[in-house]
Amino acid sequence: MNIRFFLTLPFIVMLLAIAFMPFVHQKWWHAHFRKVAFGLGAIIISYYAFGLHDTSKLLSVTHEYLSFIILIGAFFVVTGGIHLRVWGESTPWRNTLFLLVGSLLASIIGTTGASMLLIRPWVYSNRYRITAFHIVFFIFLISNIGGALTPIGDPPLFLGYLRGIPFFWVSTHLFVPWLLAIIFLGSVFYLIDKNNFQKAPIPIREAETFEQTWEFKGGVNVLFLIFIIASIFLASPWREIGMVVTAFFSYSITPRKIFEENKFSFYPLEEVAWLFFGIFATMMPVLDLLEQEKHFLSSLVSLKTVHFYYLTGFLSALLDNTPTYLTFLQLHLSMNELSIEKSQDILFALSHYGSTIIAISLGAVFFGGVTYIGNGPNFMIKSIAEEADIRMPHFFKYIFFYSIPILLPLLLFIGWLCAK
Repeated sequence: MNIRFFLTLPFIVMLLAIAFMPFVHQKWWHAHFRKVAFGLGAIIISYYAFGLHDTSKLLSVTHEYLSFIILIGAFFVVTGGIHLRVWGESTPWRNTLFLLVGSLLASIIGTTGASMLLIRPWVYSNRYRITAFHIVFFIFLISNIGGALTPIGDPPLFLGYLRGIPFFWVSTHLFVPWLLAIIFLGSVFYLIDKNNFQKAPIPIREAETFEQTWEFKGGVNVLFLIFIIASIFLASPWREIGMVVTAFFSYSITPRKIFEENKFSFYPLEEVAWLFFGIFATMMPVLDLLEQEKHFLSSLVSLKTVHFYYLTGFLSALLDNTPTYLTFLQLHLSMNELSIEKSQDILFALSHYGSTIIAISLGAVFFGGVTYIGNGPNFMIKSIAEEADIRMPHFFKYIFFYSIPILLPLLLFIGWLCAK
């Protein structure tokens, strides 16, 4: 059997462990997930280092992983120093408005920044009747789809910007599907939340238990948040250095009381760091296999715009969406004898094959909410919610109870509308 098949097994085991172990043996998983992630990742790293002697690949993936975790970590620390309390009760209208505004904010400060900033006030404002669906829709809208309007919103789009796609091309061409998705999910959420609200005790519905005030502490961290966003536009390694320094100063000068009020701990960041270490390491052979077979795939099937949408989307839900986006963008350009390394070729592709690049972009961003590992903030939001004693659905329950019945119809409609 082909060695490339065996090299994909650690990635499959990693996904199955994330999917099943918290449900099968939660206590064991929380005690040993670090060992599982490190062990599976070490298998692939050892093969690339000592079997293939492919140090360039290892360095490239290491850089991608560090960039990813530093971005996540910087936002996590800085927003952890902002204590925000939303005024009033969590009525269905107020909750829906919160999600819609948060979705817009995700395109301004990124899905990671918006997620880390808003998850705590979201949990607090709904504390008397919060359920798993509140967190799931937060993931759908703020942690994923909301970031589709600008290159800052989601890493794949920023990568496209660095390759030569104009900054405002994204907002111009992705606005309609973004708006449709926001309206659809916002409407579905409102109907579900209205039903949940009507079942709540009368004192909660009449706001007798709510404090009619709002709080905002740690304002200096708004400045640090701006520094992180500005650092995104720097070249590596200055980008990562700027983020680390910003997070360090933020954590050093923020009063401990603010972190305590936010019930801040580093465990969610630690969990994401270890699990994505395993994912980044074990996905190397999977991406290599995809890269090696892309010409075979293009010759086997006459790839159309809709195929790029679903292929990019499906793999973005299981792999990191940034290399998936890059792989299919490169495949599309090479099929038309263009190079991803030449900005003039990118501009030519936008003018002649723009619909396909729109499909690739939508697939990378919109499918990120299909699984917990589809986008970096997802798993961290899940971890923060569980620390707040919210019972979150396990990996497959999330997919079958939320992604398939709620998100899938939207994704199919967007594919039919924008990826013909």
